Amino acid sequence: MNQTAQIYNLELVRTATERLCGRTAGLPGLAVLYGPAGYGKTTAAGAVANENRSYFVQIRSAWTRKALLEKILAEMSLKPDGTISAMLDQVATQLAASGRMLILDEFDYAARSDSMIELTRDIYEASQATILLLGEEMLPQKLKKHERFHSRVLSWIPAQPVSVDDAAALAPIYAPEVDVGEDLLAELVRLSGGSVRRVCVNLSNINQEAALEGWERVGRREWADRPLYTGEAPRRGA
Repeated sequence: MNQTAQIYNLELVRTATERLCGRTAGLPGLAVLYGPAGYGKTTAAGAVANENRSYFVQIRSAWTRKALLEKILAEMSLKPDGTISAMLDQVATQLAASGRMLILDEFDYAARSDSMIELTRDIYEASQATILLLGEEMLPQKLKKHERFHSRVLSWIPAQPVSVDDAAALAPIYAPEVDVGEDLLAELVRLSGGSVRRVCVNLSNINQEAALEGWERVGRREWADRPLYTGEAPRRGA
């Protein structure tokens, strides 16, 4: 059974979705979670999707409007009707009838196309559903030029960099065989550049090293000068 660490960004997404789903009638139903790669946005949103049975679709760079609608319908376990307009009606009807949220990950790809932005707005307008969009740090700026879309966003949610508390929550999952000291956790956070992913990689590496060394606990003293993953490309001869 997969475990999900209760890190801050997960609580951030939970709070945002609760606000969206419980919004007063007449308020917009779109929210945007944005931040650098590796901040755990997809994992957090995926966990919330599992909790509240949201429809979750990760957009690909080569997708057209038709492909996006087909993938959303597949997530809904519905057979596409054929034309783009018919599929749009299917998606909107299912969202309205189910009351379930739609989460679109990697929305930067959609933001490159006026037609994809308009399609997403059409889905929202036709369904009045709750829709959460995930993307990189500059996604709000990319959407700003689409005023009719931008004005329908209720919440702009900046994903937060990984913290020592987050690292402590991640440690039992990615380093389950060893007690990782707070001083070493703090060093992982310092080197991570805010990335949850990098902390997870380092915790996994620490767990493997602990098994080899027979450690029950490891702090900075035990780890000594062993390398830690920073995301930097290795240099020749390193």
